[in-house]
Amino acid sequence: MMFVALALYFIIGCVLTGLLLQPFRHAILSVLRTLILATQHARGAANALSGARAQCARALRCGVDALRTHRHPLAMGVLLLTVPTFIVYLLNGHRTMDAFDDKVLPSDQRVIALLQGEQLVPPTPLPPEMFTTPEVEVERPQLQNANRQWERLNPDFQQLLLLTYKLMREEHGYEMVLLEGYRSPERQDMLAGMGAHVTNARAWQSLHQYGLAADSGFLRDGRVVITERDPWAAKGYELYGQIAQRVGLTWGGRWQNRDLGHVELRKTATFMRR
Repeated sequence: MMFVALALYFIIGCVLTGLLLQPFRHAILSVLRTLILATQHARGAANALSGARAQCARALRCGVDALRTHRHPLAMGVLLLTVPTFIVYLLNGHRTMDAFDDKVLPSDQRVIALLQGEQLVPPTPLPPEMFTTPEVEVERPQLQNANRQWERLNPDFQQLLLLTYKLMREEHGYEMVLLEGYRSPERQDMLAGMGAHVTNARAWQSLHQYGLAADSGFLRDGRVVITERDPWAAKGYELYGQIAQRVGLTWGGRWQNRDLGHVELRKTATFMRR
């Protein structure tokens, strides 16, 4: 969106600059008047069109002459238009849409040390009935059919997710639980059919199909907690997003359609959403 706005700013600025310069203004207005007359007088359309071509040719010659005559003011105008745009782009940093790679490389020295150290082991799977309680069903319909096999995840993503769980437990006392990892194309289409409030992505448009995305919740007093209406869980999601980004994952809580429990590893710039 930012690039579209900058492009419109540049185009509008160029047009206004041209209109402010006397030769360009007369040429543009002359061509517009000729075209209007051509539409009003259908019988003389051929002659009017010929006149319009002549006017365009004259306008082009006038424009070339104006460029030569006013080359210094024009160069200054181009600088005034492009330099602020370029400065804004540099200050704003590299921005991408949700559909493209925006992964953050780990800068935390403790995270880097952990990533270079031991291989973390997935936790023991929870009983399936823990994911079918009424509280869970309200927040995540069809969760009972979700895949929670850690071995179906990409190895690099698996380790980063386990590291995120480890840091959440050690630093904040939150026990994380995997709600869904790998997702088949058929299940992706089924969830997309439930509406945009579930997912906007169709089959193969989600990193879940590549084992590079996961949805997580919390474990409290032997129960799975998902709802962000719970203040404790809402705070947990905020901390979860912070740690996930520290280790180099993309957090769904930053998206326009927030998905607080979702994280993914964008290894390449692709078309995929969540």
